[in-house]
Amino acid sequence: MSSIKKILVPFDFTEPAIAALDYTLSFVGYDNPIQITALYVSTTEVSDRERKEVMENFAREVSNLNKRTHWHPELLISQGDLEETILRSRRAQKADLIIMGTLGDSSVGEPLTNTSQLVLDADCPVISVPFGTQIQKPQAIALVLGKEEIEEPKVLGLLLDVARSFNAKVHVLTIYKESIYEEKVIVETNERTLEYYLEHFYAEHTFEKNEDIEKGILDYIEEKNIDLLAILPRNHAQKTKPSEGRLTKLLTLHSSVPVLTLD
Repeated sequence: MSSIKKILVPFDFTEPAIAALDYTLSFVGYDNPIQITALYVSTTEVSDRERKEVMENFAREVSNLNKRTHWHPELLISQGDLEETILRSRRAQKADLIIMGTLGDSSVGEPLTNTSQLVLDADCPVISVPFGTQIQKPQAIALVLGKEEIEEPKVLGLLLDVARSFNAKVHVLTIYKESIYEEKVIVETNERTLEYYLEHFYAEHTFEKNEDIEKGILDYIEEKNIDLLAILPRNHAQKTKPSEGRLTKLLTLHSSVPVLTLD
């Protein structure tokens, strides 16, 4: 994973945070010289005694996970608003990727969690790890594309690094509601981009009809035993009209596998 040198993991000692750290340790492995920085954010000032206790508890959690990495994970303690502090620390640490745990939400509504809000606001790649997901290295990756042309193809470079590191295949999925014609016309302009940036790891491009796009994606994940879902959020689009990020939010809340947003 040559483009990934440092990963930031928001960490508050909850079960989702521990699961995200566990996933990160497996994701990085021993051979990749990637620095893992966990970030503990407090809303109040942390005393020296509390700081020592947090550091000791973190060391204990890392030891309990019992996974070796090239460099030992470090812990950063900071004070402030959670999301603002995460994004500020990401820039200060020059982290290439954020990995954050989430409990998700199976309700039919559209509530926001800390993770789903962060995914919408972050200007960098984020992997949201749903609590309860099986901790394993990705072998089958699904990249969801809409009918729009890929605006920033270079973001696929990180996906290539992930696929190359795990020798994973990338299956591209487009869900259409009515006519496939428009989607195919636009997506054909993306084929050269996919072949160039994903190399031989690009396996296939599947078109499936479903009135409910989210359901179509989640069904595909289950049917094809997908390990990692990748999406290109359009809420920061500059060449076309930005979206509200509704699909990104829903997938972060409801996906049973980790979701990689390429931003």
